[in-house]
Amino acid sequence: MQLDIKATQPKSILTATGGFLKGYSHSLNPYTGCAFACSYCYVRKLPVSIFRSQPWGTWVDMKQGAAELLRKELIRAKKKGPVTIFMSSSTDPYQPVEYEARITRSLLEVMTEEKPDFLFIQTRSPLVTRDMDLFLQLQDRIRISVTIETDLEAVRKQFTPSAPPIAARYRALRQLTEAGLPTQATVAPVLPSSEVFGAWLAQAAHRVCVDDYFMGDGNQGKRTRALGISKLYTEEQAGWYDPEAYLRVIATLKPYFDEDHILVSEQGFAPTL
Repeated sequence: MQLDIKATQPKSILTATGGFLKGYSHSLNPYTGCAFACSYCYVRKLPVSIFRSQPWGTWVDMKQGAAELLRKELIRAKKKGPVTIFMSSSTDPYQPVEYEARITRSLLEVMTEEKPDFLFIQTRSPLVTRDMDLFLQLQDRIRISVTIETDLEAVRKQFTPSAPPIAARYRALRQLTEAGLPTQATVAPVLPSSEVFGAWLAQAAHRVCVDDYFMGDGNQGKRTRALGISKLYTEEQAGWYDPEAYLRVIATLKPYFDEDHILVSEQGFAPTL
């Protein structure tokens, strides 16, 4: 499928936040749209997607001049109080267009000079390891979260065929952890996984966040139901589309992680100051 990539000139880059991200002062999205096109993405039901004529996952807008905007807005925001940033809430900062556009990297370069109090990076892309040099400059103010919803590649293909392979994400997370960076494996949403999921994740990260459709889509699972996600589950997988399914994952984690390193939903995304 052809991806429609356009350049836009935003008037601002930092967005005041609340709700699920209530612990953050701002969210930061280098792009609008996301080529990973995850079937369960709650952004599909937000105005940015609903009022676009093109299907979600087929278009990406690049925010030109983002670094210059961020520098100005960070300086202003820091005068008013602590600045805690979630990157990103409605796109993946390391989706394929970032390989050449490097907008995310330009934003990080600004943040190494005008440091926020805390930066949380959420991605499912192995490209994240490219910016380790900048992460290390923010080491005491950052957490890098890599989404690994399952350890079964067939399940990944079933639900997110355009997203990076599970093994590549796993290697990236392990590399970041071994570099001494604050990391997190994020199981979000909970998808069917194997009984060795917890043992496997423990080799790549020291901390895990487990989130699901019912806790994490911002509307008690209603947005997910509207997407018809339940239809993607086979008859054998039906038990995984359930508000209690996350407990199955936690059970596989408990033998391998300290109790305070297994976090659920909002706990795992909260800023650490």
